[in-house]
Amino acid sequence: MLNTSTDQHTLIVIAGPTASGKTAAAIKLAKHFNTVVVSADSRQFYREMCIGTAKPTPNELAEAQHYFINSHSVTESFSVGDFEKRCLLLLNELFKTHDKVILAGGSGLYIKAVCEGFDDLPPAEQNIRERLNNKLTEKGLSALQEQLKIIDPVYYNEVDINNPQRVIRAIEVYESSGKPISYYRTAQINQRPFKIKKLGLNMSRALLYDRINNRVDEMVRQGLVEEVKSLLPYRHLNALHTVGYSEIFDYLDDQSTLNKAIDTIKQNTRRFAKRQLTWFRKDKDIIWLNPTDTDFTDKLLALAGRDTTH
Repeated sequence: MLNTSTDQHTLIVIAGPTASGKTAAAIKLAKHFNTVVVSADSRQFYREMCIGTAKPTPNELAEAQHYFINSHSVTESFSVGDFEKRCLLLLNELFKTHDKVILAGGSGLYIKAVCEGFDDLPPAEQNIRERLNNKLTEKGLSALQEQLKIIDPVYYNEVDINNPQRVIRAIEVYESSGKPISYYRTAQINQRPFKIKKLGLNMSRALLYDRINNRVDEMVRQGLVEEVKSLLPYRHLNALHTVGYSEIFDYLDDQSTLNKAIDTIKQNTRRFAKRQLTWFRKDKDIIWLNPTDTDFTDKLLALAGRDTTH
């Protein structure tokens, strides 16, 4: 993305699928450049969701200052539009004392909002939302997924289709405006008063999937089931309609065994990672790195420090 700003401030984006090593890479950069990390992970905002969102550990948070980690409660509404506004205000303050700031996460829409702007979507019509929620209750998420696949195959291949909130919102937009939600994400880019450099992390699919499976096993060992139990009073909230939580809710409802729930989390997380990659690969400004390369750190630091017009 061409940025015509002459300002020397640079936002370094670390993007990629879940379990690809974004947190570690962001901390390396933050320590090297004596700066801070702004999270662009839409699930790590919430204080009550820790284990299932793979938040940075207390030790990792101590290594570099992070923003938008534990910043909100699951009871609060915090949209991508809200994030864009809050993040831009924060960056304005951070760039007063830092030449570089790290933006790290796997939520492509949130990264896009900060870097390019987020189109105002049509407001939700209550009758449409109620009808779609009733359809979800009566026919299940799969029926809504199939509907989205027909009306907006582009977004279907990128969105987390296991998140009912995202699926319903996309159908709402189409039914309210007659245009798919993907249409609203192709508007003119808003120029930012800072340079933007995008680095993406990826590795072989087999290794990434192995890391995902191991991470889920570790979440269970750390107490994922207990965390989800503590969130039962909030299970109706949109923040909890997400991978790692929905499957355990099914187990707690006796709709699944624990082993089946764990296997389903792994499967859904792998699918989610694939969709993240589909999203990020469309961004031609991203320079890709493999965290398993022996010279990864040298490449990371060199690319992050290199001057660019992007």
